[in-house]
Amino acid sequence: MSFLEGIHHVAIIVSDYQRSKQFYTEILQLPIANETYREERDSWKLDLQLPDGGQLEVFSFPNSPARHSYPEARGLRHLAFRVTDIERVIGYLNECDVVTESVRIDTLTGRRFTFFSDPDGLPLELYEG
Repeated sequence: MSFLEGIHHVAIIVSDYQRSKQFYTEILQLPIANETYREERDSWKLDLQLPDGGQLEVFSFPNSPARHSYPEARGLRHLAFRVTDIERVIGYLNECDVVTESVRIDTLTGRRFTFFSDPDGLPLELYEG
């Protein structure tokens, strides 16, 4: 038995704070738990609440370097969100001009999934189940 109880949060760094805030709060509809401007770092920190109790932390830092994540670089590969009806969510994202890939089937579980990107190109996944 593991002593780990779950994921508390996932942190990402964005290039344009306002654009990413709009994407995650308005398009993905994640509620804001806390928003802080840290003057000494010229940095915003946005805590977004996930339905399962976890959080997504969105940071901005001036002149943060781009991360090379394609095709298969080491490090965090993608962030996956569990959904009940993948077709409904894909339809909604497409209405918001968010491009999604074709739905695929996980050969290990038989479940459907697809990918899309946030404003900085961070790969995000919808996983039905």
